[in-house]
Amino acid sequence: MSLTSALNTAQSIFNNTGTQSSVVSNNISNSSNSDYVRRQATISTSLNGAQVVKISRAQEDALMRQWLKASAQDSGQQTLASGLADLKSILGGNDYESSPASYLTTFQEKLQAFRTSPSSTIAAQSAVTAAQDVANSLNNASKSVQAVRQDADKSIATQVASLNTLLSQFQTANAAVKTATATGGNPADALDERDKVLKQISSIIGVNTADRENGDMALYTTDGTVLFDTIPRTVTFVSQDTYTPTTKGNGVYIDGVALPSGQGSTSTSKGSLQALLQIRDDVAPTMQSQLDEIAKSLVKTFSETDGTTTQPGLFVWKTSAGVDGTTPTTTDVIAGIAGTISVNTAVITSQGGDPMKLRDGSITGLTNLNTGNASGFSDNLDALYSALGTAQTFSSDAGISSNVSVVTYAQNSIGWLEQYRSDASTASENTAAALSRSTEAYSNETGVNLDEELTLLLDIEQSYKAATKILNAVDEMLKSLLDIAS
Repeated sequence: MSLTSALNTAQSIFNNTGTQSSVVSNNISNSSNSDYVRRQATISTSLNGAQVVKISRAQEDALMRQWLKASAQDSGQQTLASGLADLKSILGGNDYESSPASYLTTFQEKLQAFRTSPSSTIAAQSAVTAAQDVANSLNNASKSVQAVRQDADKSIATQVASLNTLLSQFQTANAAVKTATATGGNPADALDERDKVLKQISSIIGVNTADRENGDMALYTTDGTVLFDTIPRTVTFVSQDTYTPTTKGNGVYIDGVALPSGQGSTSTSKGSLQALLQIRDDVAPTMQSQLDEIAKSLVKTFSETDGTTTQPGLFVWKTSAGVDGTTPTTTDVIAGIAGTISVNTAVITSQGGDPMKLRDGSITGLTNLNTGNASGFSDNLDALYSALGTAQTFSSDAGISSNVSVVTYAQNSIGWLEQYRSDASTASENTAAALSRSTEAYSNETGVNLDEELTLLLDIEQSYKAATKILNAVDEMLKSLLDIAS
């Protein structure tokens, strides 16, 4: 080997190790960055020696697509599980102590006590107080359900704004990738940024990708709606300021196409947006309908009639127009009745009423079943107590079985929510596990392994030492030649 060849070899090694060490150092510094994909300097050997010909990026498109799918599914399922937990808390948490079912059971017990002591004013007041607790629990639950819907609506607005921002950022990153690819530059940093944005998009809405020429990429929702193709598509949503049981939330539109809501406890939602729509437009309204059916049943059960006219008795309510409601005759859900039901002031002592009117069936003034004013009269109380345990027909729109007593129906409502929540919770554990596995598989292929990088750094160091030895040997030879020449 000539001295010139030796010098060229040493210079080539120095150039290569310099580039390699820079790449490895960059990998190590980004070892904790989950959005960074490991780089590797590729060396090729030719007649001109070895040289770094490319800095490649350890991208795995198949694993990335799987990760995006798992991320969207988990985000949707976790959002649904969180919304169901909020609905559960409305009813008092694990023991459901503040649920209408709990207060109905207490009311039933107090009514039974009043039956056995029909002359007791204290028993009468206790029954009326228990009835007020039932009405209040329905009022509070109805109000809280609508608060959950409103919170979901606000979250939808926030998510839509974030999605539009992310799509704009994706456009910038995508343009950088195309420019670098077309000009022969290194698009690795731009690809990292684009993938980072893509991951954030997938948590909001399920996304499929399509690769184009020069590194270009188009985005579609899982149902085929265009999200990004050269330019981002506009995602629109109009939020509602307040929610009542009759309020219908506005839809989310992607380039004019409505985004469907998720369905089922193992939600079909891909991303948080669809799950939020499911909570706002499906789960919470169903729970509201069940509350309304309980309230409607109570008004009907405790109504009084003279054979010609029927009026609400112990329980009264207001219509959406704010006027006194009549005894319900419809088999359909009366939206919002749970939020306005109350106990008739005619039996509330603090408001000048007489609780004994519940015993006598004279709350409305239509009748007085206790015509003899007997202190031991209990026929009406017996009938009311029996009616509480009598099977009734409830609207199928409320999502649970009909032909049960109102007390059982209220308990079934808890069972419906608990089953829905339990199934959703199990599904959320499964999607979390799937996302964890996808993350691990993707990270193993594209992430930085510190042990590997440090080992590679040692190899680079050895190459550098070898080049140094070559340079020192050439230096000694040149000195010897100069000494001979002198």
